[in-house]
Amino acid sequence: MLRTAVKSSSSATGELTEARWRVSAGTAGVLGLLDIQQHAPPTTAYLMLGERCSRNCAFCTQARESRSPADTLSRVTWPDFASHAVVEAIERAFQQGKVQRACFQVTVCPGYLEETERAVRELARHCRIPICASVAPRDAADVGALLAAGAERVTIALDAASERVYREMKGGSWAATMALLESCARLYPGHVGTHLIIGLGETEREAVELIQRLCDLGVGIGLFSFTPVSGTALAGRKPPLLEKYRRVQAARWLICNQLARGEQFEYDEQMGEMVHYGLPEARLRALLVDGEAFRTAGCTGCNRPYYNERPGGVMYNYPRPLTAEEASREAEALVAGLRECLRP
Repeated sequence: MLRTAVKSSSSATGELTEARWRVSAGTAGVLGLLDIQQHAPPTTAYLMLGERCSRNCAFCTQARESRSPADTLSRVTWPDFASHAVVEAIERAFQQGKVQRACFQVTVCPGYLEETERAVRELARHCRIPICASVAPRDAADVGALLAAGAERVTIALDAASERVYREMKGGSWAATMALLESCARLYPGHVGTHLIIGLGETEREAVELIQRLCDLGVGIGLFSFTPVSGTALAGRKPPLLEKYRRVQAARWLICNQLARGEQFEYDEQMGEMVHYGLPEARLRALLVDGEAFRTAGCTGCNRPYYNERPGGVMYNYPRPLTAEEASREAEALVAGLRECLRP
């Protein structure tokens, strides 16, 4: 049986103890670490490193002032397990084709970059699974170190789709984060990603213009819907209307697949809402009919089931291929909504 040599920070007695990694409940079920039933199991092994974050993002359960339980991120609980057991389970699940990728979600706390590098190196040493680290690097050298340790991709989360929303929801410097994304995208092409959350107060025009900018840089984009969670500063805020999310979701898919460019889209001048993709209706309908535009967007193999949704509720990101009926319904609703916007 595999036993790793990863060690965590020293205990009160001065002895080193084995690292413990948090694992999303759904991932733990897929890996055989928990016995749970799932309608849509995750196809990525989602892992979390670090304690309560020193940053204070208004939407995040791990934020400094959040009152959410310490073992949650978004709507998901993350029990912890010995790192050697997690590595062993991921290796087995990857060989069986149950997971396609491993993704470390990392909070900003003392020693977080060193801990992430150790964890990435340990997993890469024992398993050939592609590894992503969603982390807040200080500079491009930190990103290079994680890639050298074995990460296939490093995700630097913008979350907010405009500087205005960034200041309100996250604080810190939008300009510095964008500059770091741009420099890393040039230095490490194809190995840098980001996350965007729709529903934090951005306009659709702002979101689409940023998506086009990021795609032109070669930055991968994981798209999520804002989800209110108890204990966070935004617990009382409503998620975005589904039609708003669908318009931006489809725009991201068209842009990232080079089927359209943001410059050809048209918007309502007052609200910044999208009214036209610059494509003939029949062409748009044909592009959307297979439903791929409405699936979870991010790294290859990432489906994040029910990260934004409750089972049986509204599906912002489908974690699986859509049925023909679902795909037709979503495509028709989107096209009809645009048609409605275009009426005088």
